[in-house]
Order: sequence, then structure tokens, then C-alpha cells
Amino acid sequence: EKVVDGFSDADRSKMAEGSEKHEFQAEVNRLMDIIINSLYTDKQVFLRELISNAADALEKARFHSVQDESYLGDTKDLEVKIEHDADAKTISIIDTGIGMSKADLINNLG
Repeated sequence: EKVVDGFSDADRSKMAEGSEKHEFQAEVNRLMDIIINSLYTDKQVFLRELISNAADALEKARFHSVQDESYLGDTKDLEVKIEHDADAKTISIIDTGIGMSKADLINNLG
């Protein structure tokens, strides 16, 4: 079974079943268009931003683990992996950090 972005087809199906869609508020939507079209048209800037986001996720996990030693469970190595699939023409950035919660996404992205 092919794994893409660290997820198998079965994993992706499970995530799709529980997915939700939220619309950006109008002013946030316009701001996101400006940001995307001005910053992320440069592929190098976009890639650096994704790696920076992964590093932030590691720092968030590290912060929580200082407060609670059991927080990381079996995950002892906080890491960012970059994988390239020439056939699919993709680059995957995979981290063992903590992403945004549903509430974080809604509150921070509008």
C-alpha cells in the first residue's frame, strides 16, 4: 500500500470521513489571497514557510513535554522529515510535532 505524506489510503479515507469545511470570513479570505499571491508564488519562500511551520510544531510539542514528561509518550525524537517522490512530483514535509487544534484553526484562520 502506497504511503503519501506519511498516510496510507486507509488513513486518508478515515480522515476524509471526519473532515469538516469552514469558509473564511470575507476579509480574512481577501487577506489570505494577498498573502498567497505575494509571498507564496516564490517556491523557495513557500518551502521555507512549511519547514518553519514544522519547526514551530516541534517547539509546541517540546513545550508541552516540559510541563508533562509523559506528553510525548513513545515519541522521543522530535524531527522534521522531507521526502521527495519523483514519480508523483511531490515533496512531503512530515513532523512529529503538534499542529493546530480545530479551535486554533477556526480562531486563527477566521
